[in-house]
Amino acid sequence: MQLNQRGFTLLETLIAMALSSVVLLSAGRLFPALQRGVLLQYQKENLHESLWQLVFSIGKNLQRAGYCHGTCTGKGLTLIKGGECVLVRWDINGNGRWEPPGHAEAEVTGFRLRNGSLETLKGAATCEGSGWEKITDPEIVVINHFSVTQLFRNSLQPLLEIQLSASLKGGAQPVSLRHIVVGYNL
Repeated sequence: MQLNQRGFTLLETLIAMALSSVVLLSAGRLFPALQRGVLLQYQKENLHESLWQLVFSIGKNLQRAGYCHGTCTGKGLTLIKGGECVLVRWDINGNGRWEPPGHAEAEVTGFRLRNGSLETLKGAATCEGSGWEKITDPEIVVINHFSVTQLFRNSLQPLLEIQLSASLKGGAQPVSLRHIVVGYNL
């Protein structure tokens, strides 16, 4: 019994190996670039999510600005330096007055942009001075812009617009956010 088998010739095998080598080398060069692109996109999305959490937190404080369970004197919201520093007052303990800065239960909270970081201080009297706590990590994130703008409306409560722009340290593409809340008590 004679078997009539035929395989690949040497020339066909060499051509297949050459084509396979070209494809594998191309994939080997593409994979690190693809991996870097995925990492950069992940970092950008992570920054975006972190900034939204920060903006929502500040927005909640702004919505409470001016709340008083009685008769409070003074302004519930003070915008300083074009909105780069904000002082928010509201009656946290519900006793009908705003406890002043320096009091053990001071009911004013400040937010400011300073040296690429966003900072906060409970009991802030002004936007100057020490004791402010960083709420962003300057080793990871650089805040390029922070501002709060009060937008007045006819016979309605004002809107408070928060603008925030930041980038990862190391020069990644900046992320900018804009969030608007209603100043119910202003």
